[in-house]
Amino acid sequence: MNTMHPDPKTTNITAVIDDLGRRAKAAARDLAMASTQDRNRALTEAAAALRAATDDILAANAKDLDSIAGSDKDAAFVDRLTLTDDRVAAMADALDAIAAQDDPLGRTLATFDRPNGLKIDRVSVPIGVIAMIYESRPNVGSDAGALCIKSGNAVILRGGSESLHSSRVIVDCLARGLVAAGLPRDAVQLVDTRDRAAVKALLHSIDTVDLAIPRGGRGLVSLVQREARVPTLLHLDGNNHTYVHESADLEKAIGLVRNAKMRRTGICGATECVVVDAAIADTFLPKLAAAMPDCELRGDDPARRILPDITPASDDDWHTEYLSNIMSVRVVDDAAEGIAFVQGHSSGHTDAIVAEDKATARRFMAAVDSAVVMHNASTQFSDGGEFGMGAEIGIATGKMHARGPVGAEQLTSFKYLVFGDGQQRD
Repeated sequence: MNTMHPDPKTTNITAVIDDLGRRAKAAARDLAMASTQDRNRALTEAAAALRAATDDILAANAKDLDSIAGSDKDAAFVDRLTLTDDRVAAMADALDAIAAQDDPLGRTLATFDRPNGLKIDRVSVPIGVIAMIYESRPNVGSDAGALCIKSGNAVILRGGSESLHSSRVIVDCLARGLVAAGLPRDAVQLVDTRDRAAVKALLHSIDTVDLAIPRGGRGLVSLVQREARVPTLLHLDGNNHTYVHESADLEKAIGLVRNAKMRRTGICGATECVVVDAAIADTFLPKLAAAMPDCELRGDDPARRILPDITPASDDDWHTEYLSNIMSVRVVDDAAEGIAFVQGHSSGHTDAIVAEDKATARRFMAAVDSAVVMHNASTQFSDGGEFGMGAEIGIATGKMHARGPVGAEQLTSFKYLVFGDGQQRD
């Protein structure tokens, strides 16, 4: 396995990161020239390696879970860290799904024929070296590595220290796939240290890192925003809303809200706030509370007049990504107020409307400026796999380069190829 176990007391972490970066840059040049077949073979071989190493991965994951036993980590964090047979199988299946996709490289995005006879093609190319910085979820390393291989990018993975044992085995499986396909194993590397200085060193690696992608909580993203000297693709928190309009089918709405919140509370696509029209709140909210006894509701005054036993919501609740079985409840007078509330409090990740009135749904979807806006669907579908990308490297909440689920296609840039026949400029 091409990783190292440096002692932070004796190792210059900047030198370690510089070495990883130089090797990644060299690997990126080779990977960019590799054939579609070789990159796909690397993925299918890595998928097979993951399946064969399931017991080793789960044993390593058990060590990671033991390392946080007795800590203050909440249930959502533990869930994100935990791997199971099914989750390892899902990682391997994602690699196969990515391999089966069309090649994102070498696509002609546009062609221009100039009056002077020049022909100009805009074609898709890799970005280069990606620094992927993520917390707790070891499967992110598998997804990110696979998407980078598919898109011809080398990647340096810096996972959360709590997932280090799991990450080592997963990255070894990816490396086995690369070697089996005759590709450079340095195309996927792990920063194999718990030294937090490694994150800053990556973010300062302007000579080797072409793009840094953080995936984690607000603290990590804030650190990246403060420290990055390299371009970034930000994945902000998911303070997501589901707005239930007065035209909604209430049984459909109850099922959607419960799924959007409770299917997995610790993922960034979970709904954190339900917004309800006053015209239906008296009927809808008691049914919702009855359908979600395992969720703590925190409501505004109108919600608490209907559900007097729920917790009063504070101003902070409207801006909180709980990542647990807590959801805030806001009652609004009409669609205009509902849209304004969502616009004013959303983190720009994913928001949804439940409505049978299609005109109102279209108005909501046009007005709410989030990366993903849904109609009559659970916000938990905000996921690269569900979008047909096989997996995702994150949900980009900015507006430049990529937005929403980021798959292999979004990890490409472009360049111009100009074809002439002796043309000289006057």
